[in-house]
Amino acid sequence: MEYLHEHCNPKIIHRDVKAANVLLDGNFEAVVGDFGLAKMMDIGRNTVTTALRGTMGHIAPEYIKTGRPSVKTDIFGYGVTLLEIVTGERAFAFYPEAGEIMLIDRVKLMMEEGQLEAIADRNLGAIYNLEELEKIIQIALLCTNMEPDHRPAMSEVVQMLEGELVPAERWEEWQLAELNRRQQYEMRQQCKPFSFSEESLNIQEAIELSTGR
Repeated sequence: MEYLHEHCNPKIIHRDVKAANVLLDGNFEAVVGDFGLAKMMDIGRNTVTTALRGTMGHIAPEYIKTGRPSVKTDIFGYGVTLLEIVTGERAFAFYPEAGEIMLIDRVKLMMEEGQLEAIADRNLGAIYNLEELEKIIQIALLCTNMEPDHRPAMSEVVQMLEGELVPAERWEEWQLAELNRRQQYEMRQQCKPFSFSEESLNIQEAIELSTGR
């Protein structure tokens, strides 16, 4: 992804970053596959797609609203993919106690409640490093920031993945922005209790727009 975004000329936007499109080669190295929706990015043109492309749960909110793909929409999908790998769950699912909910929102709720270990894939048992788990989740949430300009570049994501910790100031900035976003939402809803299910990225609209065409 870093190569596609930062070392290709013109840049290439994959537009369908998800776990199912990450394949293993003969040496068990991960490679990005399925470039059927990929698009070259012409810096000199204002690229707007007439039909939304991608997979439900991986589509960035600004792409739903504007129809304009970018490297930042790919980074959003990458963040969701990280969460899928960590949790072993789908990006979008139905829960009896909460209804339809995005994996991103469910992870945010569990992080807020301090249920870090509950986020990890149950199939892992307890065989994982808790600090590494927290780091991956933090990176994933930075990548899925609702504000595209605040998402890290792929080169920054790689640096964080290879490093020991996510920069404290970066994580604190995300937490503050998330708190402000939630407060603004509650004010718009006339102080109704915050609902992850209701607030979850225009679910019905995304379902309609992401169906096969």
